[in-house]
Amino acid sequence: MLAVIGGSGLYSLEGLTVEDRRMIETPFGYPSGEVVTGRIGDSPALFINRHGEDHSIAPHQVNYRANLKALAEAGATRVLAISTVGGITAGYEPGVLAVPDQIVDYTWGREHTLSEPGGPILHVDFTQPYAAAWRARVVDGLSAAGLKQGAVVDGGTFGVTQGPRLESAAEIRRMEGDGCDLVGMTGMPEAALARELGIDYATICPVANRAAGLSGETLDFDEMTVVLEACLAPMGSVAAQLA
Repeated sequence: MLAVIGGSGLYSLEGLTVEDRRMIETPFGYPSGEVVTGRIGDSPALFINRHGEDHSIAPHQVNYRANLKALAEAGATRVLAISTVGGITAGYEPGVLAVPDQIVDYTWGREHTLSEPGGPILHVDFTQPYAAAWRARVVDGLSAAGLKQGAVVDGGTFGVTQGPRLESAAEIRRMEGDGCDLVGMTGMPEAALARELGIDYATICPVANRAAGLSGETLDFDEMTVVLEACLAPMGSVAAQLA
């Protein structure tokens, strides 16, 4: 079953006929909000927003373990995560929807594994952090949604920072040197936790802005919001292609 994790700006999923909403308690506590169960066309689907319905949970405060575990208990086998980002390298311009194939984790202090003291240690292969076949389906789903040419970028490295502040220009230069094409705050530990749970995981990254220091201007949140809204508009259609 498909589960969509909404990020900033995506607090519901267009086209999802809601059948149930419930808060699912997990061994790791409660998730960010109710897990919404419904149907997209004839297919069952799930939805949760990682920041809560009122966007009150900062990226470093999200209970990623509870979110993924709750989705797994609700029957999720595939996760499509939406993570808003800034673009670093050429080709990742504002308005683009990128589907990264690699990730670099700069976060700290987050609960990064389902392994608990006294329990089994989960050593999962993370060479390819996104499930290859599922990621390819996501790219195809975006292509089938009728987006304009150049609006979808297949591949790229997603650098995940701690947040909630945005990065300094020097940090972005460092990340570019590390090979990152995108910068955001919510891609990890989601991807690793999904791998531990055996759930296929892929991310769509709406690019809302050029990363710090690259445009020569101070980041304008009003402009970012306008770009983000346009990026998120087709997510319901994309989910329908994938459900």
